[in-house]
Amino acid sequence: MAEDLDLRLLRHFVAVAEELHFSRAAQRLFVAQQALSRDVRKLEERVGTPLFDRTSRNVMLTPAGQRLLVRARQILSLHDEILRELRGQGTSLLVDVVGERLTPALVLAGARACAPGCEFFARYHGGLAASLPLLAPHRLDVTFGRWHGVAGQVPEGLAHRLIRYERICVLLPEHHPLATRTEIPLAALRDADACWHCGDHASAEWEHAMLQLFTDADLTPTPPRPNVRGTDELAYHLQHWDMPVLTISSQPEVPGAVIRPLVDPLALYPWSMIWCRDQRHPGLTALLDAARDLAEAHGWLDLPEGAWLPDPEASLQTHPQPTL
Repeated sequence: MAEDLDLRLLRHFVAVAEELHFSRAAQRLFVAQQALSRDVRKLEERVGTPLFDRTSRNVMLTPAGQRLLVRARQILSLHDEILRELRGQGTSLLVDVVGERLTPALVLAGARACAPGCEFFARYHGGLAASLPLLAPHRLDVTFGRWHGVAGQVPEGLAHRLIRYERICVLLPEHHPLATRTEIPLAALRDADACWHCGDHASAEWEHAMLQLFTDADLTPTPPRPNVRGTDELAYHLQHWDMPVLTISSQPEVPGAVIRPLVDPLALYPWSMIWCRDQRHPGLTALLDAARDLAEAHGWLDLPEGAWLPDPEASLQTHPQPTL
């Protein structure tokens, strides 16, 4: 009679398959690398075939390993879902909304309104670099960010949907000379020591877009400052540095500051919602419905003629790609 598959061995296999590195996988699982290697060998003995091709420099999945990865994720997802249901946690969903009252938080509020039977928990990881690695092991269910701005290896099995082109704005101390304007041309920031590293919205993919914006306008970016998060901290440093900060239209009100839309160009920041493709939670449907309803009500997906987008999003408008 065939031996049963051990869920612990499957979980360890999935971690190595996603990291393709035994040391990183061991750190992620909080186990010794030697124990992890032993567990993978034990699983290979149990299924009767190698799951990884190992060299001194690389770890790659074998064809059998690729097939098992798909099924192992399904098995573990179902196992975790059953446990949540039995423990009375089946209606909860962990959602990274980046920061309070930003676009993702507005989507979450809409989902809570239309799905009162689901319990959502907000997290604030502040960017896809931190949140994406948490999706595949189901330590996070949904996240938001600029999908096409993600650098490096993206975990397999994810789905995403564009939910908003958000207006890029300028946050200014209320006594700043530019604060008297109703709109701020990008060229006006040439000698203003503008910062784009501050605010709850700031992330690696945001900075990638802002660097493109300044480069396209032939403006020299200022040296980076430490990232400042939270409204009170932002208010303090905004007054202390007396400088403009690039932000987005959903930026919460900051005491002692005003927000003005950026023009020439009218610049937009693309937000996407990202989740595991095998996610079947009803809260996911509520989030997608809320994002769609907000987009229709407020024109979130309208793209004004001549609007600026970062690449590759700008080129994708010329050659549209299917959304997963």
